[in-house]
Amino acid sequence: MYDRNDPEPSFDPRSWGTAPPAAPATAAPMSSPTKVSKPRTLPTGVALAIAAAGAIAAYTARAPQQPQPTPTATASPAQAIDQRTLNVPGPASIAASLTALGVTQTDADTAGTLAIEELADTTGPLRLEVSIAHTRLHALTATHADGGGVVIERDANGTLAAKSLSAKLTRRLTFIRGELDGESFYSSAVAAGVQDVLVGAFANAFRYDFDMQREVSAGDVFEAGFEERVNADGEPVGPATLVYAYLATPAKTRALYRYQLPGAPEAEWFDSSGRSSRRSLMRTPVEAARVSSGFGMRGHPILGFRKMHRGTDFAAPTGTPIFAAGDATVTFAGMKGANGNFVRLHHANGWDTLYLHMNAIMPGISPGTQIAQGTQIGEVGTTGRSTGPHLHYEIHVDGEPVDPLSIETAGGQAIPGGQMAAFRTARDAIDARRAEPR
Repeated sequence: MYDRNDPEPSFDPRSWGTAPPAAPATAAPMSSPTKVSKPRTLPTGVALAIAAAGAIAAYTARAPQQPQPTPTATASPAQAIDQRTLNVPGPASIAASLTALGVTQTDADTAGTLAIEELADTTGPLRLEVSIAHTRLHALTATHADGGGVVIERDANGTLAAKSLSAKLTRRLTFIRGELDGESFYSSAVAAGVQDVLVGAFANAFRYDFDMQREVSAGDVFEAGFEERVNADGEPVGPATLVYAYLATPAKTRALYRYQLPGAPEAEWFDSSGRSSRRSLMRTPVEAARVSSGFGMRGHPILGFRKMHRGTDFAAPTGTPIFAAGDATVTFAGMKGANGNFVRLHHANGWDTLYLHMNAIMPGISPGTQIAQGTQIGEVGTTGRSTGPHLHYEIHVDGEPVDPLSIETAGGQAIPGGQMAAFRTARDAIDARRAEPR
């Protein structure tokens, strides 16, 4: 055992030696046992520490020295790109939307300004595809439904720059054929798949040929052809346009093509021979109305006795538009006793048309004013001697009232000979598409 009076042990392995020999035993009487001295040893913890240090020193002395690489800067991993998609009302909303996504104010303002400059002549909502590197705008694509828009991305100098995207639209023609049900043309057309916004256009195409309330019935056949502009995904962009209308009843059949003559302010309807469907007077000067009382003798609903009914009554909700039946000059517009709000028009062929019981007369409709066929002159109402909202409509020929639903008006004019070739090309293109399998 280590004695504190012994020399302090060294931790240098070079000073280690063998333990000193034990002193020879001295003979002693048998009655007194001999005490044998044992070699002194180090405490266990100290010995282990010394052994470990020696092993490390020995390994270090033996191991060959490897050249160490020169420290270099560690390359940072590529910064992640966060991609977002959102919809905004228009280019003016882009900057605020980017800021809300965490883009720096500078980048957001720059992108917003570039987008407004590129999209100044466009309208409608935008779809944004945004790529963000931390808070830095990496790229932005803003597109309308038609595929047109702008791409904003960084150029070689790292500056945000814009380039426009052209709209990519194609035209698609769709034809729908059906039969009238027992309710109405509107319900029949919508049930067949005609867009509800086109039903009125279809009825207007035949406003000179058919009374849609009295001359069509269940089982009659109709066909509507409409054109749409579609984007690359086949989605319609903008409203559809009716380009073909067909209606067949037991009494007559009509097929009309929409065509705009060069220099004309708007398109018109023509039959297959190129003759306009437009007549000198419209059959019905109010839309979506039903005939509630016809021309002739009848029991007066208010006065209670039989009396000549000098026109045709079209029942419709209050406020329904009323149109001029033909090109004319206004000769009277105002309140007139039992007629209520009343407008009288004089036409070039000498005929007069009268419109009674209107809820209101449109501004600008006053005596001496010349108006075109189809101009709105008022709204359906129930002013004067009336039992409910309706239009009382009369036609006078040589000063005498005639039945508005039976009179034959002058036919439409034909397309000039020099423009017939272009019309035939448009007509044939529609017919070719109609003939394709569906």
